[in-house]
Amino acid sequence: MRNFINLSDIDKQELRKIIDHAKSQKQKGSTIKTDVPLAGKTLIMIFEKPSTRTRLSFELAMKKLGGDVLVLNPKESHYGSGDESIHDTAKILSQYGDVVMMRTNKHEHFLEFSKHLEIPIINGLTNLSHPVQIMATVLSYEELRGSIANKKIAWLGDGNNVVYSLIEAAVQFDFQLAIACPKKLEPNKKIIKWAKDKKANILITKNPKEAAKDASAVITDKWISMGDSVNKKKKKKLLKPYQVNEKIMKLAKSDAIFMHCLPAKRNEEVTDSVMDGEQSAVWLEALNRMHVQKSIIQFCLNLL
Repeated sequence: MRNFINLSDIDKQELRKIIDHAKSQKQKGSTIKTDVPLAGKTLIMIFEKPSTRTRLSFELAMKKLGGDVLVLNPKESHYGSGDESIHDTAKILSQYGDVVMMRTNKHEHFLEFSKHLEIPIINGLTNLSHPVQIMATVLSYEELRGSIANKKIAWLGDGNNVVYSLIEAAVQFDFQLAIACPKKLEPNKKIIKWAKDKKANILITKNPKEAAKDASAVITDKWISMGDSVNKKKKKKLLKPYQVNEKIMKLAKSDAIFMHCLPAKRNEEVTDSVMDGEQSAVWLEALNRMHVQKSIIQFCLNLL
């Protein structure tokens, strides 16, 4: 049994195997009729935080490999109403499913489930990380531009949960990472120290131009996340200089690509011209969530 919680938990070679398997299977164009390694298997999905891409991509991934999917809405369960403990809910899920995917605002809920489950669990997003998204980011970059190793990847915006997983990926996939964000929104110092202790090439700067200069990819995310309780006006003002626009993209390499985990707030963190421009890989990145998650599920079930 193998969990998929954080990229830092998994051996570099195993992560590379997942990416390469996803590339290979995508190129083959496998279908339900001809490739059903998950026949008889069930994925249980728990959404404490709503989603479009995570729901669609995991459900399609499982079904395309011949498996079944159950969705547990906490609002409609004893666990969500507080009538049943995480321990007992995890024991029940272990009887009914083969793998769990959970998306939550509380990382501690996720870890508590992982402690009591007798089946693998996949992190579909927590307030501290978003590893499946970053695996799709790596897959998309390599599909378009070849190996990501030693390339400069720029992040502009909030030092949020997506950045945490991107920092871990910089260590595990050996790329340079330049993070431009306001001082108040920098990633936690512990994750930066962890990465630098691993000899990662990471730059933290307040200057978006410095981060974008000669980058092979420029990445951003929404300034205000779903359920974010901060002062929205103040946060937007802080982040306004970090918008990804044509001027920023011109500082990057001529063949640089733009990526975004979506959903996007157009003309806030990214302009329409970049989002819909020739350098944009956002739709490929969204599609590749499904492809890489097919491989992640198989990894967790010891089928890679």
